[in-house]
Amino acid sequence: MAAERQLERLISQMQPRLDPRTFVFACLGQEQAMPEGLQPQMLFMEKEGPTLIVEQQQALKHDLGYEFVSRMITLNVHSALDAVGFLATITSHLAGYNMGVNPVSGFYHDHLFVPADKAELAMQALTELIDQQT
Repeated sequence: MAAERQLERLISQMQPRLDPRTFVFACLGQEQAMPEGLQPQMLFMEKEGPTLIVEQQQALKHDLGYEFVSRMITLNVHSALDAVGFLATITSHLAGYNMGVNPVSGFYHDHLFVPADKAELAMQALTELIDQQT
């Protein structure tokens, strides 16, 4: 199946799904080893050290300092990595609800990390965006 690039189709077909887990963002120091048994949802190497997105329970278990308690919304449309305007449209719409969002693009799907206490509102906002498109 080919990845979608057309903005209107991406929005109308995004099928957002809210993950029940709670995630946090953490950073390991440059010299700090990955704790044994830690299974990050995402690992991104920055010059200051690896950034991790992990389940909050794992961060607590491994005594990791963290920020941004969030929930993950997966957009279940195979979006092209070079699609223009998809995440910009979504993040702008959520900004209208005074909501920050940290988007992460995987090979097949985009994932939105939204404040945990605003996750249901984010889902409503995304449904509204889909309804505006159809």
